[in-house]
Amino acid sequence: MEYPYYNRASHRKGSQLNNRFNEVNTSLLVSMASFFPSKSFQAFNVEELLKMTTFYPNEFNEFQERDIGTLRASLQNYISDVFGDAKFNNLKGIGNLAKMMVETKKHTIYLMVYLLLKLALIFPVATSMAEHAFYALKLIKSYLRNKMGDQFMNDCLVSYIEKDVLDGISNDILINFFRDMKTRREQL
Repeated sequence: MEYPYYNRASHRKGSQLNNRFNEVNTSLLVSMASFFPSKSFQAFNVEELLKMTTFYPNEFNEFQERDIGTLRASLQNYISDVFGDAKFNNLKGIGNLAKMMVETKKHTIYLMVYLLLKLALIFPVATSMAEHAFYALKLIKSYLRNKMGDQFMNDCLVSYIEKDVLDGISNDILINFFRDMKTRREQL
């Protein structure tokens, strides 16, 4: 028996997910899931974790083929080590895994594994921040599209995207800067 409404809704949701998650994001999510400690590290997959090195060339730019074998061995030693340690048995997520690695000092033993874990932890934050910035750009651009040039729009968006930097600048400094630029009809 066919369900046409269900099939259309399922196809629409599948299309939305395909548009949201490209191949790189999907592969990174699968790699990130390989660190998940539930069910005694059942999802742990060395090959998926090794794929992460290709997505972060700045962190692994000097990583040679011989180092892949070293990282593979390090990952296998790591999983054997944490699997046998009772402190790692009941962890709820990769954030707790990172904390436990620091508490047990395993982050100093497995430096590259800990680096991969940190990269897996920042992935959701990085994509979320980028999505928020592009959403703000879309809102501003659609509202002001015909009223300004690209340079003016870029100047306006810098304050939104770099708000962490601008939070450190006091309002008095900005007021003095604009007061010194040119004379005004009213005192700032």
